[in-house]
Amino acid sequence: MQYKQDGDTFIINVEQHESVIKTLTAFCKERNIINGQLSGIGAINEIEIGAYDLETQEYTKTIFNDTWELISFQGNVLLKDNEPFVHAHVTISNHQFETRGGHLFDATVAIVGEFILRKIDSNGKRELNPSIGLACMAFNS
Repeated sequence: MQYKQDGDTFIINVEQHESVIKTLTAFCKERNIINGQLSGIGAINEIEIGAYDLETQEYTKTIFNDTWELISFQGNVLLKDNEPFVHAHVTISNHQFETRGGHLFDATVAIVGEFILRKIDSNGKRELNPSIGLACMAFNS
């Protein structure tokens, strides 16, 4: 992983064979970034994505092992259990230009992983919302 900082903005190159979520999470932990906004593009494989079913309060998951273009990566960073937690959704495309998308559990950089992280000074965190079954955004003054 390589990066360049400009104020509260970081341009991050997650390198080939590195885990996207694990690398971005470690980056935030090492720099004490507890709230932020993430975006990215690239080419990834070993992609685990899912969609949340409110009725069952479980994710339906699927894995794509082949290399897919990372068309869009949008996410945020908030504290969850007192640790920075990267929450991201992706849109990916295969070589037939078919798209898929969902909540990203993790992926590996196959070719390139180019991300922008903007640190946000706030006290946001994730707290369990029992009616939804997920740790959702919470802001305490």
